[in-house]
Amino acid sequence: MPFEIIRNDITKMKVDAIVNPTNRALLPGGGLDASIHKAAGPALAAKCRSIGSCQTGDAIMTRGYNLPAKYVIHTVGPVWHGGNHGEKDLLASCYRKCLALARDHNCKSIAFPLISAGTYGYPKDEAMSVAQDVISRFLFENDALIYLVVFGRTEYLTSKERFSDVQEYIDDVYAASHYHRNTEIRRRELWQVDEEAALRYEEELFASPGLPMASNRPAPDLAKVLQEADEGFSESLLHLIDEKGMTDAQCYNKANIDKRLFSKIRSNPDYRPSKPTVFAFAVALELSLQETSELLKKAGFAISHSSKFDIIVEYFIKKRQYNIFEINSTLFDFDQPLLGSGMK
Repeated sequence: MPFEIIRNDITKMKVDAIVNPTNRALLPGGGLDASIHKAAGPALAAKCRSIGSCQTGDAIMTRGYNLPAKYVIHTVGPVWHGGNHGEKDLLASCYRKCLALARDHNCKSIAFPLISAGTYGYPKDEAMSVAQDVISRFLFENDALIYLVVFGRTEYLTSKERFSDVQEYIDDVYAASHYHRNTEIRRRELWQVDEEAALRYEEELFASPGLPMASNRPAPDLAKVLQEADEGFSESLLHLIDEKGMTDAQCYNKANIDKRLFSKIRSNPDYRPSKPTVFAFAVALELSLQETSELLKKAGFAISHSSKFDIIVEYFIKKRQYNIFEINSTLFDFDQPLLGSGMK
């Protein structure tokens, strides 16, 4: 099952377990720790006092008491001291210990905050990278729905450098798209009023790199088009999985797609997926941009340069960067839908 990044109040989530970033004494502290204790009621603090302590990188579990969640998993994240004092290993240990406790107690839905990324000072993009790595490894072997819960507006779950690169790419594509639209409008206007001027304008366009006239494009191979039209999205996807030498499980896990959703796609040749689902499979299969476009066509979609979502995914595919969790972090920072995540 998938890994989702969401904006929510973790104390209100109806999941099997929520994770509480706490201190080694397990005493109610500030921030999220205080909010969880307040929502759970005084019995949670009493139970924590009876346990006594928890070491950095470790985790313990209690009941949820007055919380909607059945359990609270308390973990002690590392304080950031520059990254050369074992912080990454300790933070990864927090996630592993929490997930192990959840698995041992048969928890199928777990909500995490971004551990240590608040008052403990761990850089958000690096904290996110650790969380993604541990959680994705866990999900390859375990069936669970895992949420990373962000309260309010938290920017740069991806690095600032990548955020800037993606923003620059979006701006460039928007500008190019706007230019193409204006060019097409100008061509149509000229053909209506002055054919000689229209011909000169098209000659100028044809001389410009990247702007061939429609009349100079090769004619489509009709037989190939008809053959491809006979194969729907589901059949095309299954063929691609076989061609890539992947198992079904490897593909839907890498795509961050729920197993049950994949079963629907496999069993129904006429299944119509959402655009984020198609993109998720394209990323999992590490398709080129052209191959991605072809797979989108099978589901009735096309890459649109008027869509920020499409442009961001295109950026990663063109860079051949196929880590779906990194892509989703960037999409989240730009307030866009995520890939996979159980979406229909």
